[in-house]
Amino acid sequence: MKKSILIALLVIVVSTVRATNGMINKNQINDNNMEKLELTNEWDKVFPKNDKVNHSKVTFRNRYGITLAADMYVPKNANGKLAAIAVSGPFGAVKEQSSGLYAQTMAERGFLTIAFDPSYTGESGGQPRYVASPDINTEDFSAAVDFLSTLDNVDSERIGIIGICGWGGMAMNAAAIDTRIKAAVTSTMYDMSRVNANGYFDSMDADKRYELRQQLNAQRTIDAKNGSYALGGGVVDPLPDDAPQFVKDYHSYYKTNRGYHKRSLNSNNGWNTTSALSFINMPLLSYSDEIRSAVLVIHGEKAHSRYFSEDAFKKLKGNNKELLIIPGASHVDLYDNQAEIIPYDKMESFFKEYLE
Repeated sequence: MKKSILIALLVIVVSTVRATNGMINKNQINDNNMEKLELTNEWDKVFPKNDKVNHSKVTFRNRYGITLAADMYVPKNANGKLAAIAVSGPFGAVKEQSSGLYAQTMAERGFLTIAFDPSYTGESGGQPRYVASPDINTEDFSAAVDFLSTLDNVDSERIGIIGICGWGGMAMNAAAIDTRIKAAVTSTMYDMSRVNANGYFDSMDADKRYELRQQLNAQRTIDAKNGSYALGGGVVDPLPDDAPQFVKDYHSYYKTNRGYHKRSLNSNNGWNTTSALSFINMPLLSYSDEIRSAVLVIHGEKAHSRYFSEDAFKKLKGNNKELLIIPGASHVDLYDNQAEIIPYDKMESFFKEYLE
């Protein structure tokens, strides 16, 4: 008898909490008191405007109350409800760079797309500036799905995402948690947890990782005393003579007219130095083997980062997963289409199949 009463009480408590949470969430979602952002009206992308696509600025909030800024691209003369795609990356870039190019190109091919600046970067809100987080930045993708789901010209059952470089890992992580994402593409993916915790090519052991933790936590003390956050610096400039080829490739994109942007972290002063701590301690992709939606993993044959995609792909399950290696391509070759090898045709057919 007592057990039955206890179970009944628990059911009432759980039901009350769910109902209360539902009311709170509804009020929060309907609250349009978003952070006021300074959005530029000029076309300041590193790629030309496409006259087959309509462009506008939009804003939306994530679950942490951070207001995100995005560029929306809609194919001209589009009718009815469209399949939609949210795009972000590379890590340390802004929507005026690679993600905007991908978004505009996919809009030309019939999708409604947005390219968003992650929390704390670009035109998006959030303080302090230039912080990265495996949790918050995964949430940014889900917040983009929230936003797309509310649009009258979007079919909420046909939403996909594209993550480039470090945001490839975030995109795969988002696909693992957010079942509304029906298809995900990663391009030239980095696993930011792995590279921060283990170094490039997994060269760090536990002792070196401990030394890194000591350095980063010492920096936290310095930051606390200074009342400000030290930045790690963007892509090295000028290039040292012994710079690895992939660093030279980054420089050729972020530090030249090819890809430089005034709001890009990599083009300027980089991330908050201590951002690396959360990635070291909170691994991405823990549940990527449970992704049931479709995933297309794209990487360059000659990219230094190729092993991130190949190893992530090995963990995926199901016959709706595909690994595409682009012959001769480096990591940065997939940032823009200078080499004319970004597989837009493949991405288009992939999304049309799985966002049908």
